[in-house]
Amino acid sequence: MIITAPFVIERVYNAPASRVWKAITDKDDMKKWYFSLAEFKPQVGFEFQFTGGTEDKEFLHICKITEVIPGKRLTYSWRYEGYEGISYVTFELFDEAGKTRLRLTHAGLETFPMNHPDFAKANFEAGWTDIIGRSLKEFVEK
Repeated sequence: MIITAPFVIERVYNAPASRVWKAITDKDDMKKWYFSLAEFKPQVGFEFQFTGGTEDKEFLHICKITEVIPGKRLTYSWRYEGYEGISYVTFELFDEAGKTRLRLTHAGLETFPMNHPDFAKANFEAGWTDIIGRSLKEFVEK
């Protein structure tokens, strides 16, 4: 297997880190900018799932929290029901004089089936760019 560089995106939000942390860890906030989760707790070992994809094809995402540093860092595994591969999503928050820099890293994309067009790295790049660059920004800055 070829290990590829993870996808990394950074954005600065005109919002305090506490607001951004709540947005990425509170299920009621998350459904307004991310996905609708039945339950979510920022605790190592907590498992959650959600459905996402296109109108043509939806995928059950199965996730488990692997690291929590309150207010600073959250990591969870990300895999798909019925498909091989496991990846890891990490949110890191940096306080910058009342604003917050968020770095999202999605590592392990190369473990997903390479011949499946829905798992192309470009799809993750487009999805995260919209989610982190637009949806989350609009939510925390409103």
